[in-house]
Amino acid sequence: MEKRKIGSLEVSIVGLGCNNFGRRIDEARTKQVVDAAIAEGINFFDTADIYGGTKSEEFLGRALGSRRKDVVVATKFGMEIDAQRKGSRPEYVKQACDDSLRRLGTDVIDLYQQHEPDPSVPIAETLGALDDLVKAGKVREIGCSNFSVEQLKEAEVAARPGGAKFVSVQNEYSLLKREPEKGVLAACDVLGLAFIPFFPLYSGLLTGKYRKGQPLPSGTRIEEGSDRLSDKNLELVEKLNAFAEKHGHTLLQLAFSYLVSKPEVSSVIAGATSPEQVKANAMAPTWTFGDTELRELMEILGPA
Repeated sequence: MEKRKIGSLEVSIVGLGCNNFGRRIDEARTKQVVDAAIAEGINFFDTADIYGGTKSEEFLGRALGSRRKDVVVATKFGMEIDAQRKGSRPEYVKQACDDSLRRLGTDVIDLYQQHEPDPSVPIAETLGALDDLVKAGKVREIGCSNFSVEQLKEAEVAARPGGAKFVSVQNEYSLLKREPEKGVLAACDVLGLAFIPFFPLYSGLLTGKYRKGQPLPSGTRIEEGSDRLSDKNLELVEKLNAFAEKHGHTLLQLAFSYLVSKPEVSSVIAGATSPEQVKANAMAPTWTFGDTELRELMEILGPA
């Protein structure tokens, strides 16, 4: 599988989002999913301390076992686990890192990400704590998630001279949610940041399982009445599906290939609950758009 850079890290263009571990699937099923990912050439695993009520990190660490040295593990801190474990204060950042290292069963986190901005803590203080973790050898690279253009620029200026800086930003991005095209992707280009899309399939709407006028498939993540299932979204899905079929591809292939076509994107992370889903995602980014195809697609999508 093609690989791209996140700072000094080399990652597969399809990564595995681990938010289902400990929440939608148990430890045995987690190992099956991780095994399938490695078999398909995926080397980038993205989790967070909050996922699965902290179980995701534990399940991932045990599933990797001795293969830990062969993969890139990313995790996150900052969202509320409980009243004591939350936020981006320097002392908590260091505690959260040690807790994640223990749960993952590893001595270093490849990419440690601030899960969301914390307006109560100056970003310079958080970056200082992260720089200390890099210097201590507990973290290789640092990144952020859910940051705006203004927050990315502020973080760039606030980093210690010669200290660790964010090398990536992870925001929601898909054919149905294209806000990053309104500034964050351009900021990544200017600041030299890798962009990591999450929810690339818009909670499953871009898998092809959800069709206008048809009942919801069983066991799916989106519930009846969700704003994600709006008529506007379902109508756009129908147009995108027709476009993909016209050119001999699937909607899933279109969803991944569109994101991978952006040079700022390093790895598209998608969750999976079965080995079959992992394999389908790994094989999805196979469509290189011609100029005519791209123009036709942008006419369907409209402005971001």
